[in-house]
Amino acid sequence: MTRNVERILVIKLSALGDFVLALAAMKQIRKAHPKAHITLLTTPPFEALGKICPYFNAVDTGGRPETFPQWMALRGRIKAAGYARVYDLQTSAQSNRIFQLLRPGPPPWSGIAFGCSLPHRNPQRNGMHTLERQADQLKYAGIWPDAPSEPGSAPPPDLSWIAKARPPERPVPGANKPRPYAIFVPGGSAHRMDKRWPVEKYSELARILYGRGLDIVVVGGPAETELAHAIQRSVPRARDLTGRTDFASVALLGQKAALAVGNDTGPLHLAAAGGAPTIVLFSKASDPALSAPRGRVAILRADNLADLPVAQVAQAAGSLAPLT
Repeated sequence: MTRNVERILVIKLSALGDFVLALAAMKQIRKAHPKAHITLLTTPPFEALGKICPYFNAVDTGGRPETFPQWMALRGRIKAAGYARVYDLQTSAQSNRIFQLLRPGPPPWSGIAFGCSLPHRNPQRNGMHTLERQADQLKYAGIWPDAPSEPGSAPPPDLSWIAKARPPERPVPGANKPRPYAIFVPGGSAHRMDKRWPVEKYSELARILYGRGLDIVVVGGPAETELAHAIQRSVPRARDLTGRTDFASVALLGQKAALAVGNDTGPLHLAAAGGAPTIVLFSKASDPALSAPRGRVAILRADNLADLPVAQVAQAAGSLAPLT
């Protein structure tokens, strides 16, 4: 790479749902710097997705250093790269520490770190949905003059590039046409159980949807396999893919799904961004006005998700994914 190539750093370190929403801003950054060498500073879980994403040329997974030598190594890498600009899409205490570590002479920095040169000074930022907030941040940074920053105006992230990065599946000669399927995301963060709809209700919904002609596919991490097995006790033919899919695979499942149903958690954001008609279940533990997925999405809310009736979710499913 020649020395005159502009170098850009994008910082995004947090949970999967936030990362998926940030892909909309990442796309705009690439559009504004089409010939730049753009590096994503993130954490190891996002390495594979970052490497196939067309918005980046390189991925650095050292965004959460723990020891003093790791912090110094991160400082050295950023200083040596000579970035023309940093877009901090994390805007957290962690990314502020990274900025302060680079003194004296930090690179031009878009975000909210104290002393940064391109601050997002909108006093309403903490009450904005992630999509509009990050679009507005890029407007303040001067690269998105007509940014969609009004409530509900920003489009969902575009994940069409994932299908292009994966080889197409070959049809099996003579195979029966597969049934349409619904993705279930019954899990979530282990320390946020208040964001989960009870698995017994997922099991009941699975029986209803299977009876309507939908296969059931359960996704999540290895720790959620027990949830998949509980659903299989109600619908033995439900497919358990917990612990067997990477982030890109979940998005691809979403591109072909008739429906996705789940808690406010990362894999559901991926399925929705992939294009699945989606029902997302919110308790009082999180605010859909700040973080709900966009697209063909129905938001159902209950302060305590145990009080959300199965019939209400099944009715929403029938509206989003009518079967003939």
